[in-house]
Amino acid sequence: MSEQKVFNRWFVVFGALLIQMCLGAVYAWSLFNQPLADKFGWAIKDIVLTFSITIAVFSVTTIFAGKIQDKIGPRWVATAGGLLLGVGLFLTSQATSLMQIYIFYGVIGGIGIGAAYVCPLATCLKWFPDKRGLISGLAVAGFGAGALVFKPIILSFIASAGVSMTFTYLGVIFAIAVVIGAQFLQIPPAGYKPEGWTPPVTAGGTTSVRNFTTGQMMKTMHFYVIWIIYLFGTTSGLMVIGLAKDIGTKLVKLTPADAANAVVIVAIFNAVGRIVWGTLSDKLGRVTSLLCMYILSALAMVFMGMVDMNYMSFLAACSVIGFCFGGFLALFPSITADYYGTANVGINYGIIFCAYGLAAIVGPKIGAAMPFTQAFIISAVLCAIAAIMTFLIRKAPQG
Repeated sequence: MSEQKVFNRWFVVFGALLIQMCLGAVYAWSLFNQPLADKFGWAIKDIVLTFSITIAVFSVTTIFAGKIQDKIGPRWVATAGGLLLGVGLFLTSQATSLMQIYIFYGVIGGIGIGAAYVCPLATCLKWFPDKRGLISGLAVAGFGAGALVFKPIILSFIASAGVSMTFTYLGVIFAIAVVIGAQFLQIPPAGYKPEGWTPPVTAGGTTSVRNFTTGQMMKTMHFYVIWIIYLFGTTSGLMVIGLAKDIGTKLVKLTPADAANAVVIVAIFNAVGRIVWGTLSDKLGRVTSLLCMYILSALAMVFMGMVDMNYMSFLAACSVIGFCFGGFLALFPSITADYYGTANVGINYGIIFCAYGLAAIVGPKIGAAMPFTQAFIISAVLCAIAAIMTFLIRKAPQG
């Protein structure tokens, strides 16, 4: 069946990118910390908790949103997510207490992000069985680039209208953009396959033609290995991403301005890594690509933990960490579809994605609980263990 006679599948990618860029603006939360502290007198350490709440709620919501979109389709679920995100941001603009911020932005906004996030990924994977790595990389690259795209917009709004009104403006923008993007998310017809593409015969553990239910997936050893190595890889990456500026100023002795460049570098390589590793995994295989990323991450962590870094070597190490971290976010959706099929990929990946939600809490806490050099070595060990564990999933699970 030709995709041109059905629907131009690249429209789905457009919708996915539009949605993901808006959702990814959540990574720009740090821009609100000081303005909120200045306006209300709250402690920044308490304001920062909003981000952790948002990520935790977001990751858990993907499970339920994935299950619903598997049943009724992605369009309505993503639309609801966009509207919830808009409502959450509008209510945040009216907040006068930290608890209101936690509920309006962290809980309501987090639910909106989680509901909309899983839909573009699941839909793109169904339309592109021939390019799963590339397409999942593109889809999540939009999320990774969101903070970069909206950073100047947010700063402009804060400077001209104040921090509270900025949430109102963003709520309107995100609600409209996500709802528009959601209208491009339609699932392919039964039996769809791209023109000229023949599904590969299961061999070497790279592909599975069976659609596993969530219960069946969780009975396989592969699920637990995938969940653990996802946790280990993103724990290391999120530790550096969340503390990059602090690492630069306290460990490398950089000025705040120079250390802030590490945040930008990590964000850029994070987005690029999602596309590059996604593309490479279509050629090298998912597990081989994962092995390479864990080795590179471990080496970068050892370097940061044992070498007296200067400005350039610090940025280089952050580049490697960001590059591999982006790859993890690109490959795990693809490997979920490869091993467990696409019929239930929404809820199946939602459950696996909870490893990322836990990592968002564990990673920064490891970095904050001990000297950075020790935290880097612990992260290197986790990545090394994950690299070894990839050999356990080289063959696809048998149902």
